[in-house]
This record gives sequence, C-alpha cells and structure tokens, in this order.
Amino acid sequence: MIFSGTLVRDTYNWQQSLAAAMRSPEELFAYLNLPPKYLAAAKQAHNDFPLCVPYEFASKMEKGNIEDPLLKQVLPFEAELKSSENYSRDPVGEISAVSTPGLIQKYTSRALIVTTSACAVNCRYCFRRHFPYQENSLHNTQINHILSQVEQDSNINELILSGGDPLSLNNDRLNLLINRINDMSQIRILRFHTRLPVAIPQRINEGLINTLRTSNKKMVFVLHINHPNELDHKFNLAMKKLAQNNVTLLNQSVLLKDINDSAETLTTLSHKLFEAGILPYYLHLMDKVQGAAHFDLPMQKAIQIMHEIQSALPGYLVPKLVRETSGLPYKTSINLT
Repeated sequence: MIFSGTLVRDTYNWQQSLAAAMRSPEELFAYLNLPPKYLAAAKQAHNDFPLCVPYEFASKMEKGNIEDPLLKQVLPFEAELKSSENYSRDPVGEISAVSTPGLIQKYTSRALIVTTSACAVNCRYCFRRHFPYQENSLHNTQINHILSQVEQDSNINELILSGGDPLSLNNDRLNLLINRINDMSQIRILRFHTRLPVAIPQRINEGLINTLRTSNKKMVFVLHINHPNELDHKFNLAMKKLAQNNVTLLNQSVLLKDINDSAETLTTLSHKLFEAGILPYYLHLMDKVQGAAHFDLPMQKAIQIMHEIQSALPGYLVPKLVRETSGLPYKTSINLT
C-alpha cells in the first residue's frame, strides 16, 4: 500500500492514516487516474467544502472511473456551487436546537453531543456541511457544562456522540468522556454515530475496545454505509471485535441519486451488512442541504425502490425509509402505500 509515496506496513495506525488522508483534488485525481477535464470544477467546489478522503477508503474505488459510487460520495462537483430553491444551510433545524454550544436537543429522551468537527471522510451530501462548528467546539470545561445540563433533564436517558465523527477523538479523550458519562445514572444508552470504521477500519483497535469496556452503559454503534462496495474483510473483522464486546451494530444509509438508488444495490448492501453483524436501521431521504441537490431523488422513486426491497428481503433486513423535518421532535416514517 502506498500513501503519498511512502511504503506503509500493516502497523500503520489509524491516526497516521487520518493524517495522511488526501485533502486536495489533485491528490485524489492522481491516485485514481481520473480524467483531468473534471479537475478545475472539483477544485472550485473543494474551496467551498474541503475534500478529505483516506487512502483506505479510496482504495475501494475503481481507478479511472469518474462514476464510481464511492468516488461520487466524496469528489467535489461543480453542481455543489449552484444555489437550489428549497435547499437550506441548516436543513434539519439543528442550529435552533442547540441548547448550549455543542449540545443539540431535538428529541425528548435523547441528546446529541457534537464532539468534534473532524471526520475521516467529507461526504459531499453531508447535512452538516455548513454547520457552525467553531461556535460549538468542545473543551473539557464545555463538556462538563454540557453533561451538567443533561443531568438536569430527567427525561434524557440516551446520549448520542456525533460530530464530525466521535471516533476521530483519541482513546484518552474518549475515556475521559465515557468516565464522566458513567457517573450519570439516568443515562442508559451511549450511542456513537460514526463513519470512521468503514473509512479507516484500524480505528477499531484494542485501545478503543478497552476504552469501550470501561462504560457501564448499553453501547450502540450506528454506522453510516451507503454502498456494498464500502464493506470489505478488514471492516468485517473490525465489526466482529465490537460485537464480541456487546456493542449493538446498526446502519443508516442515505438514498443518493446515481450512487445507491436501486433495489439491487440496497438489497446487496443489506445482505453484506448482515454478514458483518450489522442490522439495517434507517434509509434516509437526503436532507435538503444547500450544495447537494444533485444527489436528491423524487419521493415516488424512493417509494418504488422500497417496494422492490420489501419484495426481495426478509423484514429484519429492510431499513425504515425516513425523512428528518426541521422542527419535528422525531423522524418521519414515509408511508409506502
């Protein structure tokens, strides 16, 4: 495996992989031998929302193929620069739901902590691509304030660690956070929303497993995987480590035009997820974030795909088709009839 001209052995750790991630269109185009005619537009869109792609994730892409379904999730496109009617910089109303910097409270029994702005991979359809992370940055004092506020609301029994990606925090920082949450008797479930294991599987190392073992809460990982090509043997081994330590594994996908908008692709994804010990959870209609309208699908197309999936899969492998609507204290299930 070659990262930026340097030979990397199996001992290459996740932090080194994250540091070595491609952060310019020029790097990605060179690595994948992409047609140069798309580079200028990619550089323009990159200036608005920076590219970030680990080599581990890029290695799953077909070289020379500008239509590769994994590449299209991360490659800046000219269409991102167009302003689209009915698309917002805050599509799910998170900014108004920030109860204190770093804490989002949209639901009665759950609260979400924005642990970091860092991600292993910048997905071009991300609903937080315009989120004001600088105003919600965390430090130890702020984390204590957030958790103290949570403790004052007896309705909250689940904490969601999100970001960015919570697994981009090192194990020491995660350990401090988990230990603080361990003291909160009202919290029963600790949920991680993460894409890092599919981007850099070596993140699920013994240090992280030992950190998770310190928790006295029920542990849930919600992975974000959109296409079956994202899963491989290394990822499956990482999921096995989590499952062996009593972590519940779920997946949520986003329905994306020309990436996974077919029943065949999503059926294959459900089967591969199950082989990795993960249950499909949600299939999201794309949040209408400004800069990502070209990924969106008509509602009727989504419903048609779901009918085909239901015909092909047992019920436990069928994700729930949902939409998140600004101002509502729950996700909306889409009526398929």
